[in-house]
Amino acid sequence: MSHAFTKSEMMIVAAARQLAGRRVCFVGIGLPNIAVNLAARTVSPGLELVYEAGVFGARPARLPLSIGDPTIVTGATAAVSMFELFAFYLQGGLIDVGFLGGAQIDRYGNLNTTVIGPYDAPTTRLPGSGGACEIAINAGEIFVIMRQSRRSFVERLDFQTSPGNLAARHGTSGPMRRPGRGPTVVVTDLAVFRFDAEGEMTVESLHPGVTADQLRAAMAWEPRWGAAVGVTEPPSVEELRLIREELDPAGVSSR
Repeated sequence: MSHAFTKSEMMIVAAARQLAGRRVCFVGIGLPNIAVNLAARTVSPGLELVYEAGVFGARPARLPLSIGDPTIVTGATAAVSMFELFAFYLQGGLIDVGFLGGAQIDRYGNLNTTVIGPYDAPTTRLPGSGGACEIAINAGEIFVIMRQSRRSFVERLDFQTSPGNLAARHGTSGPMRRPGRGPTVVVTDLAVFRFDAEGEMTVESLHPGVTADQLRAAMAWEPRWGAAVGVTEPPSVEELRLIREELDPAGVSSR
């Protein structure tokens, strides 16, 4: 197997590594799904996967195509109603990490998965919130994985679906008090970001071969840089094998 890797594979691997030591993760379909399932096979073998359909502790035999895919219940410890999942597990404070994607994100981690363009006459209608807004508010912390460009890393969202670190802008008495910490990590196909004390995205590492100018060109604001910006560790042979042979053999999301 070639040790060369794609930008998407680097993103998936970097995102999976963020879950080391985590216990319970609410999983989104698509890129979050691949990253979380890779983490369960590598850095976090005891990770409990929770899917929006009401499935807790899943070990899918293959990557689910949607939250209604029957493979989600493979090896599950519980299958409950969506009401029970959100009311008793999520709002009950039992979810450590919510792993989300998005079409747009701003510097404070606010996400848009609803529309591109004006809400009443959008150029593109997106899947919507589903449970993303509730996950963003109630999960212990939020990890975001998404491809980066000026269209996705925007100065102002076309629609705010899920709240980010607005509380940091207004202080603890501001309008966004909530049980969870909000977004703490954003992983893209160019870099890994964390959030500073002011709630703004800060560059932690650039992926191999990515320059500072390339990163700037792929976002609508001037990035903040961490005190010691590093280079993301490239994927291992085993991580690439898991993605290519077990998780995404057709290369739907990782090529």
